[in-house]
Amino acid sequence: MDTKDKQNPALWNRNFVQCCLSYFLMNFAFYMLVPTLPVYLVDELGIEASEVGLVMASYTIGLMCVRPFSGYLVDCFSRKPLYLFSFIVFAGLFAGYLVAVTMAGIIAVRFLQGGFMGLTSVSGNTIAIDVIPSQRRGEGMGFYGLAVNLGMSLAPLAALPLYGWKGFDSLVVAGLMIAFIGVFSVSLIRYPKRERVSRPSFSLDRFILLKALPAAFSYMFVAIPYGMILSFVVLYGKETGISDPGYFFIFMAVGVGTSRLVSGRLVDHGKIHTVSVCSLVSLVISFMLFALVHNEILFFSLALTIGMGFGISVPAFQCLFVNVAPHHMRGTATSTFLTSLDLGVGIGMLSAGFIASYTNLSVAYLSGAGCCVASLLVYLCWVRDSYERNKL
Repeated sequence: MDTKDKQNPALWNRNFVQCCLSYFLMNFAFYMLVPTLPVYLVDELGIEASEVGLVMASYTIGLMCVRPFSGYLVDCFSRKPLYLFSFIVFAGLFAGYLVAVTMAGIIAVRFLQGGFMGLTSVSGNTIAIDVIPSQRRGEGMGFYGLAVNLGMSLAPLAALPLYGWKGFDSLVVAGLMIAFIGVFSVSLIRYPKRERVSRPSFSLDRFILLKALPAAFSYMFVAIPYGMILSFVVLYGKETGISDPGYFFIFMAVGVGTSRLVSGRLVDHGKIHTVSVCSLVSLVISFMLFALVHNEILFFSLALTIGMGFGISVPAFQCLFVNVAPHHMRGTATSTFLTSLDLGVGIGMLSAGFIASYTNLSVAYLSGAGCCVASLLVYLCWVRDSYERNKL
């Protein structure tokens, strides 16, 4: 291998392709249910609309119960067998929707599926980090994260017509089959068995990467407006007179996808702080305009810039976590990264509804801009110096 190859090793090898494909299929299968399950609950099972939120939130509760421990499991046991096991259980739980015909039964299925999706995502992310050449980690994680966005964006486009044509059971069977194709993709990853690593009995870093706490606080703040977008942007569009506000997510996905084509490379070339700060400044401006100016052209234009802001930030922030963790703690680093995202999204979903009940969603999104300012201040005052001291 010549010097050029060593400096710029291949990214799209067999293992990385299978990592991206399996992660895409997992998210595609799961997000097929997100727009259709509420309709099924109300129209076919007769569940009150006010109770649908509890059913949908049970997945998040399961996710949060498992996420803090998943990094420890990934760091202490062989990663590929753990990934396969959790993915198989996650996929198999789709069958639970076929037999659970009560609200309590569906809550139980979603709670379990959320827990195993939490373990699957952490183990899959960690394996992806391991197979990506360190010189191209930012670029690789940008493309790997794009698999999530593609799954989230394309799944509803396929799910809604299928639900209308064949019904919920056929949709669930399709999700089951797609998830098991993802399991097969995981089995094709060539990943060496890993010996169990002994850890201190009562060590906090079993569950949280302490060196990454500054980045976790900053990322949690910026994830709050992301949660607001996921849960209330369609309602906000209707309130402000936007026709077809659901297209917001397509423009946002385009922004995420295009930005990740370049942001990861900038991170790999030592521009991690520049990329992070620029993304946060962009989000501050975008959310301020989103809250204060209401017209259709700007609504969809800001969907694009908000997507670009989040798309730029994700590979940069994930590298802030991974680059301060030794190899045997990459699972903990990934778990800490995803936990900070989950906390921020959850806070955003709850706070937007609370704020809107007293004022309106414009105020909620303006507070989201304030959260981005808080994230920027934490980054400038704490994250940057902490990262430079602790990076490996």
